[in-house]
Amino acid sequence: MDLNTITEVRDARRAGPWRPGDAWLGGGTYLFSEPQPHLRRLVDLSRMGWQPLTLLPDGALEIAATCTIAELSRHGRKTAAPAAGLVEQCCRAFLASFKIWHTATVGGNLCNALPAGPMISLTAALDADCLLRAQDGALRRVAAADFVTGAGRTVLAEGELLRSVTVPARALASRTAFRQASIYGLGRSAALVIGALDPVDGSLAVTVTAATVRPVRLWFPLPPDAAGLRRALAAETCEADWFDDIHGLPEWRRHMAFRYAEEVRRELTEAPAQGRKGGSR
Repeated sequence: MDLNTITEVRDARRAGPWRPGDAWLGGGTYLFSEPQPHLRRLVDLSRMGWQPLTLLPDGALEIAATCTIAELSRHGRKTAAPAAGLVEQCCRAFLASFKIWHTATVGGNLCNALPAGPMISLTAALDADCLLRAQDGALRRVAAADFVTGAGRTVLAEGELLRSVTVPARALASRTAFRQASIYGLGRSAALVIGALDPVDGSLAVTVTAATVRPVRLWFPLPPDAAGLRRALAAETCEADWFDDIHGLPEWRRHMAFRYAEEVRRELTEAPAQGRKGGSR
């Protein structure tokens, strides 16, 4: 849609002060989806020339904020990393059109901080970290699991930019399990749970998103039993953490999160040879 309050679009390659009413423009699929009456200027990142995906010397994967979902999906399909299947599963969780896949960006999905954002799910589950750049050029890193603090809220300061997200090589080598629930056949995620089993020390991470207003990542040095997992998830969440909108009531989301957490625990720890690669709805 047209944004009739926007008076200027500035190329992000040109230096200039950040002003009230400014917003970063990546793919723009969210910005142009509804009115933005508080915005006056867009700072366009599309010509920054950032490499979408970079394999670092230590085997980690750096994903530029401007990397599109289509680019990430192609990488996931062609790589042999054990966690590559999870990349495609999370890309498919968008349930978006061809146009959206080729326009929406990984960074935009994180910065929008919608509970159902599957790039939030992917990066939090794989223990990624976010590189943030302030207006004065100062850099800082934040764990992806801590980047989103609530529905529509992140740790970004005024004018701060999400530059990239880096997934460590060890996480890419993890065995993963994926579960997704929606009240509609092709609806927005209402609960998305991912398990990741570390290939080195056998530790287990279980990450809950979509059902909660922020990512909830539980890490266990040794995989827990069913009761231990349930206690840990109950201790890490409170009533206000469970999201409530037309895509699912908090009580149902909580039920599905606990159910799927136990399913991924069993898949990764009790019967690894027969674990399913696909997800559930």
